[in-house]
Amino acid sequence: MRYWIGVASRDHVKNGVKGGFCQLSHGKASPVRRMSPGDWIIYYSPRSEMRGGEALRMFTAIGRIKDNEPYLADMGNGFAMTRRDVEFFDSTDVPVWPLIDQLHFIRNKQSWGAAFRFGHLEIPEHDFQLIADAMGVSASLQAA
Repeated sequence: MRYWIGVASRDHVKNGVKGGFCQLSHGKASPVRRMSPGDWIIYYSPRSEMRGGEALRMFTAIGRIKDNEPYLADMGNGFAMTRRDVEFFDSTDVPVWPLIDQLHFIRNKQSWGAAFRFGHLEIPEHDFQLIADAMGVSASLQAA
């Protein structure tokens, strides 16, 4: 089992939660192909909307990758994005600020935002547990 963070605006994250899917790095295939059934994903949203909106800097969704393979979703005009089905769980949006000093994947605490710059990253279990607990996702659910 592996643990991932995806980076997307909250409006895009909420669309994924509603549709039961994740897509990463503007729909690129390689990030979702690295994930396996049973892996976990937490979304970090720097902003409320992709172009504009308010600055959030919050973890905004948490879910588990389902057993099926990545697939293409037709967005129209010949544009397709690679997605993966996810079982999302009820959670509370959590600001990153109080967790920065405890998160191992953030090596440079002064320039902590750099850790999210590539849009998709694997994190250690310790960091996943810390964020999941803060989001209110119970340990029994995580083990399921």
